[in-house]
Amino acid sequence: MRIVLGAILALILGGCVTTNETVFTNKEAPDVALKRRVELARAYIGQGNWENAKRNLKLAAEIDPNNAEVYEAFALVYQSTGEFEAAEANFRKALALDKSLSRARNNFAAFLFGQQRFAEAEVELELVVRDTLYSGRPQAFTNLGLCRARLGKTESAIEALERALTMEARNPLALLTLAQLYLEQNDYLNGQSYYSSYRKLVRTQPAAGLWTGVRLAKALQLQDEQASLELALQNLYPDSPEAKAMREQRKVQRPNGVGSSH
Repeated sequence: MRIVLGAILALILGGCVTTNETVFTNKEAPDVALKRRVELARAYIGQGNWENAKRNLKLAAEIDPNNAEVYEAFALVYQSTGEFEAAEANFRKALALDKSLSRARNNFAAFLFGQQRFAEAEVELELVVRDTLYSGRPQAFTNLGLCRARLGKTESAIEALERALTMEARNPLALLTLAQLYLEQNDYLNGQSYYSSYRKLVRTQPAAGLWTGVRLAKALQLQDEQASLELALQNLYPDSPEAKAMREQRKVQRPNGVGSSH
């Protein structure tokens, strides 16, 4: 099962914050200045402006060198610029300063997932989902399910993903992953049920979604649906691994010489 690594990322960057630095013209209380510097850095991270993000984080660290959110934001910068050792060091420093910062732990788990360190990511996510007050808990359960799927823990992966759906029913990643897991277990009816719910939420499916639908439709002998999904996969993603797998499957099903007439 292919799962896009970027889908697990949980970078909460405060999208409503602007990069207006004129707010610092007047002297402010240290805690207010710290908060604004971190918010501004997150806005710069969202824009991919790494240097201005780091500049504001350095100023924030001068105000409070023991603030966990500062080091979490540093970690996000270094992760984005490919400086993975520095990213991990800053994630660990943030969590050492504040073990209860579930957002940072969820982001650290996403980092570990991206490094294909799935067992370590699972450990962090199991801690995150215990925080019943964390607003990103549905996403954390989804991430936990993805980790367990990569570790071959199918039953516990399904359990985590279904928990995610009880909290957030309109969760396309959880729905698609459940469809894929049930497909792998040859439970085609459950797989098709989750896939149908997924299709209602996604306007344009990625290649992995279309290929999942093709295989479910084939297993359930839904020939019109299978043909439609195959056509979409071939037209939209002709060079994708999924389209290549589909063509290989066709070759196996229709070997040379079979069905020819003279």
